[in-house]
Parts: sequence; C-alpha cells; structure tokens
Amino acid sequence: MKAPIAVAALIVAALVAAPPSPVSADEQATCSGPLSASEATFVQNVTRDLTARFPHASDAIAAGYVRYTAPDDTGAISYANRQWTSDPTHPSQLFYDTSGNLMGGDFSVPRPNGEPRPQLWGVDPCRWFEFNGHVHYVIHDLNTGKMIYDQWIWNDDFVAAGGNLSNPSPDTIVKIGRVPSAAYIATIFELPTIWDLIVWVRPHTPDQLFW
Repeated sequence: MKAPIAVAALIVAALVAAPPSPVSADEQATCSGPLSASEATFVQNVTRDLTARFPHASDAIAAGYVRYTAPDDTGAISYANRQWTSDPTHPSQLFYDTSGNLMGGDFSVPRPNGEPRPQLWGVDPCRWFEFNGHVHYVIHDLNTGKMIYDQWIWNDDFVAAGGNLSNPSPDTIVKIGRVPSAAYIATIFELPTIWDLIVWVRPHTPDQLFW
C-alpha cells in the first residue's frame, strides 16, 4: 500500500510545483471590438470550414489533434495538432466544450527571432497575441487512471534539465521530479514561441469573434 501513496504524493507535489495555467501571453493583443470587412470574411470562412470538418472533439482526434488541457475559464478544452505554422484551413489548435462541441480554432505563426505581428488573411496585426516557448505534457496517473492536464515547463528550464526541444522526452519530466517514471506521461510536446490568433466559431458575445 505504501508505493501508490508515495506515487500520489509525488504527483501532488509536482502539481503544486508546476507553473500556473494557462501560460500568460508575453505580448497581448492591442485591439478588440467590431470586425473589419476583411476580418468578417475570414471569420465566416473559418467558421464554415471548421464546423463542417471538426464539429466534435472526436473529429479533431481523428485528424491528429491531442487534448492537453482541462476546461479553461471560457469552458474551452484545447486540442493541438503540434504543427505551429497555420493556414486558414489548418489551425494549430481546436477548442471544444465539455460535451465535445466545437467552440473555436487557434492559428499560429512561429516567432523564433522576434518577428513582428503577422499581416495575414485580412486580419489586423493588433489582434495577435504572443506566447513564449514552453513544453506541455499530460500525466496519466497509473494508480487511478486519471488524466492530469495543464502541465507545462518553460523551454529554458526544460533544456537546463537536459531536455531536447526537438524531441521532448518524458525522461526529462522524471528527472525534474514531476512524475515517478516515463510511463506516467501520456503526451508531451513543445509549443514554441508563436504569434497566436484565436477565432471563436461560437462567440461568447456578438463582437467577440476574436479572443
């Protein structure tokens, strides 16, 4: 009986030590409000396309997206395809509610060298956020079967622990003391420094089609 208790204590300690989620944007969007004509067209096209192809979370999973978060304060659960150069038909992430219904999509552009805000798809550059690079992982508690989401570590800290950002290994998470063995890691990937654009296909308010 002592081993499972020790494992549980280790995971609880790791959760306490882990950074808070969600990851904070380094550079916030600098505008909001009503859409321009070109932005409205972009949102309409994205909404039509994503609701046709990915209406349910099972559609995202079938297309290679993986879940890595619990519901956030908007009710959205994030699924990532781990491809960070988006085009209008290939969002890097899709968002679903707790019933598995599509809420929105997330489009990204890598920013490895301080590149300026993207000028793409008729969207005002002021709509984009920046997120700094970090490694996400999901813990599968082998004792309870529970999936523990919203776990991450900054890229610099991951590399300092001997991790390889090109091929993140569960062994690094073990080394830093977050889990007792690599078998507890269900998913791991790097989310590099990116510019990020969130589009709601099911808006919270009529004018909140972008985040």
